[in-house]
Amino acid sequence: MQKPHPDADESAFKVVNAEELALNLLRLFEQGGRVMTGFIERADAKMGPYSAAAEFSEATNTLSDLARTWFTDPARFAEAQGELVRSYAEVWNNTVQKMLGQEVDPVAEPDPGDNRFKDPEWSQNPYFDFWKQAYLVTARWADQMLQRTDGLDDRTRQKAEFYLRQVSSALSPSNFPMTNPEVLRETLASNAENLVQGMEFLAEDMNRSGDLLRISQTDASAFEVGRNLATTPGKVIYQNDLLQLIQYAPTTEKVYERPLLIVPPWINKFYILDLTPAKSMIRYLVAEGFTVFMISWVNPDEQLSGKSFEDYMQEGILTAADAVRRETGVEQFNVAGYCVGGTLLATTLAYLAARGEEPFSSVSFLTTQIDFTYAGDLLLFTDDEQLEELNKLMSERGYLDGSRMASVFNMLRPRDLIWPYIVNNYLLGKKPFPFDLLYWNQDSTRMAQANHNFYLSEFYNANRLAKREMTLAGTRLDVGKITIPAFELAAREDHIAPAKSVFEGSKLLAGPVEFVLSGSGHIAGVVNPPDKIKYQYWTSSEKADTLDEWVGKAQEHPGSWWPHWVEWLSPRSGEMVDAREPGAKLGSVEDAPGSYVKTKH
Repeated sequence: MQKPHPDADESAFKVVNAEELALNLLRLFEQGGRVMTGFIERADAKMGPYSAAAEFSEATNTLSDLARTWFTDPARFAEAQGELVRSYAEVWNNTVQKMLGQEVDPVAEPDPGDNRFKDPEWSQNPYFDFWKQAYLVTARWADQMLQRTDGLDDRTRQKAEFYLRQVSSALSPSNFPMTNPEVLRETLASNAENLVQGMEFLAEDMNRSGDLLRISQTDASAFEVGRNLATTPGKVIYQNDLLQLIQYAPTTEKVYERPLLIVPPWINKFYILDLTPAKSMIRYLVAEGFTVFMISWVNPDEQLSGKSFEDYMQEGILTAADAVRRETGVEQFNVAGYCVGGTLLATTLAYLAARGEEPFSSVSFLTTQIDFTYAGDLLLFTDDEQLEELNKLMSERGYLDGSRMASVFNMLRPRDLIWPYIVNNYLLGKKPFPFDLLYWNQDSTRMAQANHNFYLSEFYNANRLAKREMTLAGTRLDVGKITIPAFELAAREDHIAPAKSVFEGSKLLAGPVEFVLSGSGHIAGVVNPPDKIKYQYWTSSEKADTLDEWVGKAQEHPGSWWPHWVEWLSPRSGEMVDAREPGAKLGSVEDAPGSYVKTKH
């Protein structure tokens, strides 16, 4: 006989107070009606770039086309249906046996790390176990059907995989009150107070969201930029319409002669590299003896709609570099770029190379794409039709609201970044846990129309930089002319700048390249401080034509890649000199982290 799990308690699924439950359900229906009315009036419910309605329509069309492809081979489809029906029958048979108290092996089990089914009732209770296994069987059957489908071009297959993943994540029984044991238990124990509270949280999220609903991923009240985030001491020593330039205060008596200028992405904010002190890359670099300068991009409004990608190069990187030279008196120094900041930096280096200028002694690219051939699922949002619609939307205001790009990024990992928070916030009625990284993730920025349109069309859609077809400021660009030493970091599980894409881009550079692969994804793979042996990284000195070949030759190292980067950067940073106080020559505008980073979207 199967013994009940010690945490399983059948009494937890009994109604405590039927009258209070009924009253709360009435409150829920009343409040839900108001919320639904508000939602219908929002951009989420209307056709438009990245809206829920538009993505639902696209998913329906894509998966309908896929189903029609399956129907063209009736015999094969019937065979596949037979497999699914047999699996269902096996699940049902196991459920009946389990209800009779017999030990049975599951037909399907969640993948390791799938936290949706961690509650013991998912395995101990035959009812919930049935829904779990039926779901897993169905989802895996659909995945296998897609993999076996012949005649799909690469883009169609990628699109089908993406939307199948969205639908599969959405239909998990963990997302519904009557099939989630934790939610059902809480609903009965609190007489549905959790659902009423969850509806209030949904209304609050709608009120504070931009164009599209922003589901709270963390308790935003726990953090404040400048108070417990972005606290590394320093000064804003220069600013213009596009940026503030921060110089950080030294913590060592001697520093390397050559400073380091960091170019972060303008999608979200720079303080991902300066979270809490224990996670701050900037604080770590300063402690290692580097004079660090950081660009803090403005959060653009309609007045900056015309600022172009070229402006971000001229008034951004090149102007900041000139300020670093004037402040330190050093003509040639190191520079690093993160994500789209690195893409802008690579473009700038190609521009300088074409002009015969070499103001930087080395470059470090952190999860940066130069070649967008393998740019992953983001390519699905950048075809000509979508870019036309997006440009029309941006023309109305002069910028893209930050909630739209945030929605896209969340859709890349719906099981991790969307549905757990819907369940926690709206079904369980709980506030999300305070987490600095997710606070930063929600602190999104607007994108200036001219700059964002160029970035999506010229890089994602046309891939002109990698093809050597891009012209900027009247100059034809060739990344093959970039000869300075480069440090290239990719993240193994990166969904935004896939490791394969980063690797292919690194092959275009003419100078020596130190390629490093970190564990985890786009953010955690970069923000991995040495004091916590959390992930790992791989290095290799051998040449390779593909990422898979490189990985096969690489050596794995436990812990953070930061010390390895410092070992690479230090010999390229000159002799040790007396520490520099921020703004000694250019003066101080205000204390770090400055005011630009505090402007909300």
